Amino acid sequence: MSGILTGAVALVALLVGAGAGYLVRKASAEAALGSAEAQARQVVEAAQREAEGKQREMLVEAREEVQRLRGEFDREMRDQRGEQQRLEKRLLQREETLERKMEALEQRDAALRERDAELQRVRAGLEEIKTRQLSELERISGLQRDEARQILLQGVREETRREATQIMRDIETDARENGEKRAREIVALAVQRCAADHAAESTVSVVALPSDDMKGRIIGREGRNIRTFEALTGVDLIIDDTPEAVVISAFDPVRREKARLTLQKLLADGRIHPARIEEMFAKAEKEIEDLMREEGERACEEVGVVGMHAELVHTLGRLRFRTSYGQNVLKHSLEVAHLAGLMASELGADVKLARRAGLVHDIGKALDHSVEGTHISIGMELLGRYGESQDVIHAMSTHHGDFEAHSLEAVLVTAADKLSASRPGARRETLEAYIERLQKLEEIADSFEGVEKSFAISAGREVRIAVRPEQVDDLEAYRLVKAVCKRIEDEMRYPGQIKVTVIRETRAVDYAK
Repeated sequence: MSGILTGAVALVALLVGAGAGYLVRKASAEAALGSAEAQARQVVEAAQREAEGKQREMLVEAREEVQRLRGEFDREMRDQRGEQQRLEKRLLQREETLERKMEALEQRDAALRERDAELQRVRAGLEEIKTRQLSELERISGLQRDEARQILLQGVREETRREATQIMRDIETDARENGEKRAREIVALAVQRCAADHAAESTVSVVALPSDDMKGRIIGREGRNIRTFEALTGVDLIIDDTPEAVVISAFDPVRREKARLTLQKLLADGRIHPARIEEMFAKAEKEIEDLMREEGERACEEVGVVGMHAELVHTLGRLRFRTSYGQNVLKHSLEVAHLAGLMASELGADVKLARRAGLVHDIGKALDHSVEGTHISIGMELLGRYGESQDVIHAMSTHHGDFEAHSLEAVLVTAADKLSASRPGARRETLEAYIERLQKLEEIADSFEGVEKSFAISAGREVRIAVRPEQVDDLEAYRLVKAVCKRIEDEMRYPGQIKVTVIRETRAVDYAK
């Protein structure tokens, strides 16, 4: 019984403990729940405050953006209104100008109409006076107007023919008397024109490549090699589809030769990069400078010229790379020096002076690519700077007729220059210059009235002009050929002489029936 009681007590105690524990846990859970609800309310309130702050910031930014856009719009509208006002002002000014011009034109037109009416009245009066005078003349002479005109024209025609025949006879007599003298003048003029100061130079050099793969190496990564090469040498390196070849283009022949030698050294070495390009260019530059000095010294030694300044000798060597009409200028200068010396020895002139002036007569062509002026003025300045005598300067300055020759040596240098330049095969013309000369000859001939057709033949040394016989008579044909020759002499430059022939053909055709 006591055991049951004890068990009951224990059970009661257990139930009481369980209830007490439940109450404690419930109270603890309610407290934790209350704390969580308080924290949640704080978080919500903080989030609401933050959202309200951001909303206020966004509203402020939106207002500022609206104000900025409104300001820009207002500025654009002001600018547009200003531009519109300026355009309207210009249009108003233009309208006023046009109105003034229209008024001036109307006034001028009215004045012209008045003047025309006055001229019509004057013309009518003159016609009336002329009619009365003709009637009076017919009454006095007893001839009609057409009869009088025919008599007058016949007399004028006969008198004109007699005068023309006499003039032609006088011209023929003068031509026979002065033919030999005139022939010498024509030959001298032709010789001078053979050396017209015009040069057709070669401005490119072609360098052969071992293979087309070298083109890529010459260009280099992103073009650095070719940029370095062109910057150092001062030339244009043209790499196109031409197989196994590149072209070096430059007007300065010495610079072009340095570039050609540099590229050949790079191809032989095989290593192509900016540093190697600079190294090879320095070597090529030194070799070319040494070669020019050696060529100048050899030229002076060949013609027996001594005591010339070193800079003049070096400049003379530059002519080794200069051409004129395909003729090497240094070789041409040596020929002139030899010819002038030979002629001076035959005529008893100063042989040394003639050779010296002949050798340096074209020295200005070595610098005419980089210095302003003709090669004669450049050469005179250069020779004077380095101590050459006035006799030498004068003798070389006259070879193109820019200065009058006052010494026999100057005349001999001029003659030797013409002889060297006109020697068969010494010089050549470019195809473009040849075609241009033919076209110019035909253009000049066709520009005259009465010309039906012209033909430039014999490589541009002769022009034949066919004229309309009903417009050009025999006397007019002589005047036409003189006028064409004068135009050709004034407007063209050419070697030798050009023969001009005017052909006037009259055909009388009839049929026997």
